[in-house]
Amino acid sequence: MDRDRFWGLVEEARASVDDTVADPDGVADALAKVLGAERAEVIAGFGTELARLQVESYRWDLWAAAYLINSGASEDGFDSFRGWLIAQGREVWDAALADPDSLADVVDEDRPEGFEGFDGEGMLHVGSHAYKNATGDETAYWKAVDAEAPDTPDVPAGEEIDFDDSDELQTHLPRLAALYLEA
Repeated sequence: MDRDRFWGLVEEARASVDDTVADPDGVADALAKVLGAERAEVIAGFGTELARLQVESYRWDLWAAAYLINSGASEDGFDSFRGWLIAQGREVWDAALADPDSLADVVDEDRPEGFEGFDGEGMLHVGSHAYKNATGDETAYWKAVDAEAPDTPDVPAGEEIDFDDSDELQTHLPRLAALYLEA
């Protein structure tokens, strides 16, 4: 599956969700329905492209943005954050990869009570769920994705950023730091 088709499917799902920032699971649910109408090969191709995007976005600067926005980000938390980022669509995705500080235009600094972070874990599993719903078995999905997807590097790309160094975060992500770091 090419990238344009991938993002077209995401946009089709996003169109049915009122607030994708707050409801990435709604996007995942809608996307599972959209993918469920596709052939198994298309669903697996979606999963491969998703894996490629995850590898491309495995970067220190984006992880630092996730750390600021979510008040911390473990490796799994960073994966889920990137799922949330995909749920925001191609325009936000591309802007965030060009400049992670652009996420200051997307997120709200006022976290509601019970806020658990910008988490799109459901987006990471939508392909396997759709494949299983379409075929009754997800084993072939994972085999196809694993055969085509690049391996995640051992270390994120780019200049390492110390997430515990406020000055460093302010240097790399001044707008997000202004929203989320306490003065």
